[in-house]
Parts: sequence; C-alpha cells; structure tokens
Amino acid sequence: MKIIRTKYLPPKNYDAINILGFLFVHPEVKLTKELINHEKIHTYQMIEMLVLPFYLWYFIEWLIRIPLPGRAYMNLSFEREAYSNMNNLHYLATRKPYAWLKYLKSH
Repeated sequence: MKIIRTKYLPPKNYDAINILGFLFVHPEVKLTKELINHEKIHTYQMIEMLVLPFYLWYFIEWLIRIPLPGRAYMNLSFEREAYSNMNNLHYLATRKPYAWLKYLKSH
C-alpha cells in the first residue's frame, strides 16, 4: 500500500482514505499500525470484489443506511469489519474471503 500525505484528501473528519490501494492521509495524522491494518482490510475487500463492485456496493449500502439509526458510515459492512478487526494485527492472515458479509445485518 502506497501512503500519500496530502491536505486535500481525505474529507474533513476522516484520518485516511484508501483509494485503489493508495492510502491518502492528512499530514498531521499519526499513522498507527492499527489504522494501517484497517486500511489493509479495505484493500483485501476491494481485491476480492474486483475493485469497481466494491465501490458500487459501498456507495449503495451507504445510501440504504442513511435513513437508518446511527451514522451510515459506521454501519457499513466494510467499515464494521475493518473497525472490528483493526486491532488484531494478525487478522488478515486468517481472514476468510467475503468476511464482511457477516457484518451486513443491522445491529
């Protein structure tokens, strides 16, 4: 994963954004192993979905979750998998393909 520090991406209130395996980070953000692991989980999700379907699914799921309780972003299945496992630095070694599917259910 290539890391690019820029003041233009990600949007405000976000520390980092993974676009096609490139990690865009604000200059003042401290990159922890956990944050990098979170973004690597997204890279695995992208690869298993052949990239474009990942972004389409992400956007459609976000639209569906906007009217539901809670913050839509935090309720996305991709984000729930990444946040739930970002502190387990060995997660990707044992992660099963399409593991994010079990996070589709609302909680």
